[in-house]
Amino acid sequence: MEDKIVDIETRLAFQDDTIQQLSDIIYRQQQQIDQLDKTVKMLVERMQDVMHALPGKIVDEKPPHY
Repeated sequence: MEDKIVDIETRLAFQDDTIQQLSDIIYRQQQQIDQLDKTVKMLVERMQDVMHALPGKIVDEKPPHY
């Protein structure tokens, strides 16, 4: 009986450690997602500025063969 309790406690300890590791990974991934989101927003703003600065040119024009 005592061996079973020790086995269960050992498994629980490993599971707790795994859960903590996964939580840390998720936290870091969310930080990366937030940073990427900021970068994309900045790039969109820059692209819009460039499009507005072009004198009468349309950047998204389809090539003549379409």
